[in-house]
Amino acid sequence: MTIKPIKNKKDYQQALERLELIFDSKKGSPEGDELEILGILIEKYEDEHFPIGFPDPIEAIKFRMEQMGYNQTDLAKVVGLKSRASEILNKKRKLTLEMIRLLHDSLKIPTEVLIQAYK
Repeated sequence: MTIKPIKNKKDYQQALERLELIFDSKKGSPEGDELEILGILIEKYEDEHFPIGFPDPIEAIKFRMEQMGYNQTDLAKVVGLKSRASEILNKKRKLTLEMIRLLHDSLKIPTEVLIQAYK
């Protein structure tokens, strides 16, 4: 087992190939330990070189509503009025700080997602 930092695309590709070879290794075995370390190194490299930004706040609300089986009426119970829920979902009304707090508490959407600017 030769573990080294992933510094470039070539190192990254080699790490992915090795990961694929040892993917089914037993936990606690030498290959299992190597798999765990490689996973950490690959994740670090990907976080630095292929960052994934936050989703659009309204799309995040819609996605979470779908996950929870919510409809516009359910959202209205969170933000106050059905017309307000409609305006939010159609991006005709911006989220207020109070709405962000309510959505975070009710739908468990991270505030970092909800506070982003959107059009």
